[in-house]
Amino acid sequence: MEQSQLKCAVVDDSRLQRLAIVKLIDEHSSLELVAEWNNAIETKNGLLDTQVDLLFLDIEMPILTGFDLLDDLENKPHIIFVTGKTKYAFKAFDYDAVDYLRKPLKKDRFNAAVEKALSMSRLGTESAVVEDDDYIFVKSNLKKRKIFLSQLKYVEALGDYVKLIMEEGDPIVVLATMKSFEAQLPSDRFLRIHKSYIVNLDKVERYNSRNIEIADEKIPLSRHKKHSLIEALNN
Repeated sequence: MEQSQLKCAVVDDSRLQRLAIVKLIDEHSSLELVAEWNNAIETKNGLLDTQVDLLFLDIEMPILTGFDLLDDLENKPHIIFVTGKTKYAFKAFDYDAVDYLRKPLKKDRFNAAVEKALSMSRLGTESAVVEDDDYIFVKSNLKKRKIFLSQLKYVEALGDYVKLIMEEGDPIVVLATMKSFEAQLPSDRFLRIHKSYIVNLDKVERYNSRNIEIADEKIPLSRHKKHSLIEALNN
């Protein structure tokens, strides 16, 4: 079920910048403005009794930065950073930001960021109804991340790391061996079909003696794993 609107708030120490963002929010049918705050302290207090799905957050503010605010929050809404400088872009995505917008805002760029937030919100709503054991936690970029198994297409070996290819978003790189990561996955849903690949059996669309296909991507199939694949898919 899709969420019709995201409740959003704007955090910026500049009143003019807040007005510019508020105007774009008011023009978007999927957004509902519920609060405006001009610093991180106001925001932290306001979030205690205001439901916010999406936060448009400035970074450079007096006393506490936008990053400081997020470090203090236990339950974070989706974040779209809005700032006048590009130098924070790399750090912003360490906070799992939906997007990073530069001032002055352009309407098409703003709307594209909102669409990302809406997509992530829908994915989160769908994931919330899965069974409790339908996810694992992994450590990526020094943070623990919840990975919903229904969204994991396949796993690829990457030297001392493994790369998780998801239904949505960029691949997630995790420090782990294939053997140790395979042990975390339910064997009735995931199969190692090659020394460098583990696949989600639910995502397999086609296969032959040399490879399998998942969403038009061809993944090599080891000859001695073909029988195991056929058996697993027929169960």
